[in-house]
Amino acid sequence: MKNMGQLLKQAQQMQAKMTVLQNEMANREVEVAAGGGMVKIKMNGKQELLSIKIDPECVDPTDVEMLEELVKTAFSQALKESQEMMSTAMSKITGGVSIPGLF
Repeated sequence: MKNMGQLLKQAQQMQAKMTVLQNEMANREVEVAAGGGMVKIKMNGKQELLSIKIDPECVDPTDVEMLEELVKTAFSQALKESQEMMSTAMSKITGGVSIPGLF
């Protein structure tokens, strides 16, 4: 039973650390650009979209598809970087052990 109590205590400590981490991730940001900086997207560590900046020079009414592709590319990269940032931070808490369903 002593081991069970210690395990429970460790789980509670890990949960507290994860709560702190989630709050920190809301304040950490990544910013990526596509099309040579024509489209910029900023996202936080909780994968929340914070801003999209589009250079007016890349807004061509005859080529909307290009703008859509730039936005999609920038968003995908921002999401990937945000997820990697969270994964790296989580691995510090879990000691590199992957816990299914956490992040």
